[in-house]
This record gives sequence, structure tokens and C-alpha cells, in this order.
Amino acid sequence: MNYTQGLPADFFQQPTLQLAQSLLGCLLVKETAEGTASGFIVETEAYMGPEDRAAHSYNNRRTKRTEVMFGEAGLIYTYKMHTHTLVNVVSGPLEKPEAILIRAVEPYMGIDLMQKRRGTDNLKNLTSGPGKLTKALGITMEDYGHSFSAPPLVIVQGKIPDEVSSGARIGIDNTGEAKEYPWRFWVTNNPFVSRHRKGTSK
Repeated sequence: MNYTQGLPADFFQQPTLQLAQSLLGCLLVKETAEGTASGFIVETEAYMGPEDRAAHSYNNRRTKRTEVMFGEAGLIYTYKMHTHTLVNVVSGPLEKPEAILIRAVEPYMGIDLMQKRRGTDNLKNLTSGPGKLTKALGITMEDYGHSFSAPPLVIVQGKIPDEVSSGARIGIDNTGEAKEYPWRFWVTNNPFVSRHRKGTSK
């Protein structure tokens, strides 16, 4: 497996809801001075831009934070929520600000380093949430605006899930009808998914 060569640009040019599912099973790899850590993506959430009340770019909201979402698919959108950094894949056509939140990964490489960063030996709890996985992998705001196709933060080919489930997104209760959209996708029965809510298998 080549950890330095990310997936090609055309992989990220799939429609956002399709890309959110195609990312499942891909390997997210971060190189740092401390070492390299990686995990298989097991949960994603799609945010569909101007028409999606749960999206940062709802109504084409363009700020210093959301600017990268208006760029090419495959760019890195990181932002702070409370004390956590969250990481997203920019998706959709140019000037159509859509993005996919990476919600959970299954630890693969550099597990000792991830445990040290997170201060826990509990493997199941290591990367089972969007703030947990960034801390474990060493993803920071410095990754903002870079491409997932080139180091130090890349997405590479991984393994194809046996089954994918979908359901409502998490933590967006004040977004009206958008909170019900089934735009969260996860690898069915994977123990590293952040929350095992009822969903529909695909």
C-alpha cells in the first residue's frame, strides 16, 4: 500500500452523497514529526451546501472559515468546534460549497502513537468520533486548504466495506428538516463507528 500517493483528483469529483459512501473503507493517513498514523474511514456525514441548513455554507455563507469549501473537490476543510479540530473532505463542483465530515476511523497504523496522543489504551474509544480521530492522528488546523492527494494528510485506497448503513446526521438538532436527512453513512456493525443509531442498510 502506497501511503504517500493519495487517491487521484477524479475520485473526489463524485457527487457528494456518492463520495461520502465511497470514502468508507479508504485509509486516512497523517505524517508528522512524531511518526505516521492512519485509520480506515468507517463513518462519514455529507453536507450539501447552500440548500442544507446544517451546512456551514448554507445560503452560500462565505467566510474565512468556509472559503476552502468553494474550492476544488478533494481539498481539506478543518475547523474548530469547542476545543476539537474536525476534518472534512471538500466535495461538489467548484463554487458549490459541499463537504463531507469524517466522523470515525478504525485504527490501523501507529496505534501506540494514537494512544499516547489520546491518553487512553481503549482501542474502541480511540478514534470513534470526529474530535477523537483528529487528535489521535495529529490532524490540526495547519492542514486546512491542503489537498488529500498529497502528504502530509492523504486519503489512499483501502478496503471495500461488506455493507454500508445510512441514517440521520448527529448533533444538528436546530436545523429544521435537515436534521432528518439520511446523509450519515457508516460501515455496518463496525465497532469504531461513533454512535450506533438505527439506520438503513444499503
